[in-house]
Amino acid sequence: MTIHDLPLLNAALNGTSAVLLLTGFYLIRHKRIAQHRAFMISALVSSALFLTSYLIYHSQVGSVRFGGTGFIRTVYFGILVSHTVLAVAVPPLAVITLSRGLARRFDRHRRIARWTLPVWLYVSVTGVVIYLMLYQVSPGAL
Repeated sequence: MTIHDLPLLNAALNGTSAVLLLTGFYLIRHKRIAQHRAFMISALVSSALFLTSYLIYHSQVGSVRFGGTGFIRTVYFGILVSHTVLAVAVPPLAVITLSRGLARRFDRHRRIARWTLPVWLYVSVTGVVIYLMLYQVSPGAL
């Protein structure tokens, strides 16, 4: 694996996080608390691995310019800005939500989880979309 393989790894980790989050949501809706806990902890680990890989990649490569033009460029930057702003909120939201759940403070856990899940899910899914647009659609991105 080289540094140039990390964007694909990052997209895979984001996609994995999204699947784990959705599965965790399904499990809690069906009162399968132990499984829910395991999936949500796994989502946190997957997201932490993503963040580590992302920081390593961008510390070595720097910024990657989007090569698309016209309407697709506007769409790309709209997704990128919303993704970036919300991505800043995910680590503290996820840690607070997880700590409340592990402490069995379920009323407080549920209150923040209602915000954490959609934000974290949006960031995970748009992370994959950004990868596809930047490395698979954008001409000259690599």
